[in-house]
Amino acid sequence: MSGAGEREAVFPTRQSLGLMKAKLKGAEQGHSLLKRKSEALTKRFREITRRIDEAKRKMGRVMQIASFSLAEVTYAVGGDIGYQVQESVKSARFRVRAKQENVSGVLLPAFESYTEDGINDFAMTGLGKGGQQVQRCRETYARAVEALVELASLQTAFVILDEVIKVVNRRVNAIEHVIIPRTENTIKYINSELDELDREEFYRLKKVANKKQRDNAALDAEMAAKRAAQEGNEKTDGNENTGPSDVLGADEDEDVIF
Repeated sequence: MSGAGEREAVFPTRQSLGLMKAKLKGAEQGHSLLKRKSEALTKRFREITRRIDEAKRKMGRVMQIASFSLAEVTYAVGGDIGYQVQESVKSARFRVRAKQENVSGVLLPAFESYTEDGINDFAMTGLGKGGQQVQRCRETYARAVEALVELASLQTAFVILDEVIKVVNRRVNAIEHVIIPRTENTIKYINSELDELDREEFYRLKKVANKKQRDNAALDAEMAAKRAAQEGNEKTDGNENTGPSDVLGADEDEDVIF
């Protein structure tokens, strides 16, 4: 007999049954853990999606303000100051550092922007005219870069979480729809085979018991027949011993005394 559906190619033994039950228990525990992990990652994924939408809206507003601020600088200075800014900068004042965040076993990179105090290469920029507009433009673009760094961090986490969630969901579906049903079918197959073997063993033992019972009955009958024959022979011998006695010895004469 074989169980319905796909199953593992195993011999139907008690040991195989124990192994399959242990495998089924492990698969169910793994499915539960992966399911909870998928739910936690999906929750974080939705939160990141919402934050990305907010960051994009914020970045759009900040970039719009920064563009107007740059236009004010160009109008106040009377030309493009890009070359002057590039020549005056010696080291970066606005910097980015990276760290990692653990979310249900997944390491997500997080970028954080910060400024180095004591570095001010724009002190002499716009000294002749437009200095106030230049400083305001610098602050506006600093906020724009902060928004870009935040958006880059969120989008990087978004891409990583998207791939991880797909992998985890594939594993959950594989365990739920392939491994667990196959293991259950294997357990059913082993149980059916063991039940059939038990029935065959019971039938064999019953046949052996019946044969022993018949043999014992035949032996008892044979022994009874032998005892009956022996008793008959003993009775015959007894009848022969109790026959007529000697005629001369039947009546004894009295002794004659002279």
